[in-house]
Amino acid sequence: MIDAHFALAGAVSGLFVGLSGVGGGALMTPILLLFFSVAPTTAVATDLWFAALTKIVAVGIHNKGGQIDWQIVRKLWLGSLPVALIVVVLVSFGATFQKVGWLSHAVGFVVLITAIGLLLAPILLAYAREERIVHPREFKSRQPILTVIAGAILGLCVAMTSVGAGAMGSVMLLYLYPLRLTPHRLVATDIAHAIPLAVISGFGYLIAGMVDLQMLISLLVGSIPAVLAGCFLARWCSARLLQIVLACVLILAGLKVMF
Repeated sequence: MIDAHFALAGAVSGLFVGLSGVGGGALMTPILLLFFSVAPTTAVATDLWFAALTKIVAVGIHNKGGQIDWQIVRKLWLGSLPVALIVVVLVSFGATFQKVGWLSHAVGFVVLITAIGLLLAPILLAYAREERIVHPREFKSRQPILTVIAGAILGLCVAMTSVGAGAMGSVMLLYLYPLRLTPHRLVATDIAHAIPLAVISGFGYLIAGMVDLQMLISLLVGSIPAVLAGCFLARWCSARLLQIVLACVLILAGLKVMF
């Protein structure tokens, strides 16, 4: 049976994913924790699959326009997927780290970091552009290894908390590729990286029986039409305004989850 409240929550998150590539984890997990009092492990586990399936719809639209930079995606995967796989193995074999009391605090902390990153995005972009133009050879030589490291950090955050692939990933890519990625290509590339990361991370929780399938279906009923609408509306919306609005919401949600 479809729960209308979960469907509405899925629609809100799906709309943000379509508009900005952000919200599958950073927004949905706090919503499940704060408004529905879902257990942290269930929220993380279910949200990983929610984010993956919602973003599959979004990436299909973005890829038609050739907006995904697959070279960058592959470098991110080199760092993120092995780390996520390690977490999957630990969860599958009954590791108890995901059951401890600080999981909610970890989610709140990562949400706050992503929100601060969104607010500081123009400053980071300006600094990165200057470095890229003034020291092009040094900057480009660091890009590959830093991209792999960024992927590893995202892999750990996503596998542990379901948060980070969208918001934190977009900020990292903004800094690492200030001239190469246009706003549209940034969103598309970030989404493409996030899908297998969420799927691999989610398998451990699925095997451990932590995914609430009925809740997941209700969330997807709302998110799939909303993410389609968001993808088509994105061309008329201010990306910076969306970042500011989302960052403010995430700061409030992160603080609430933590305290």
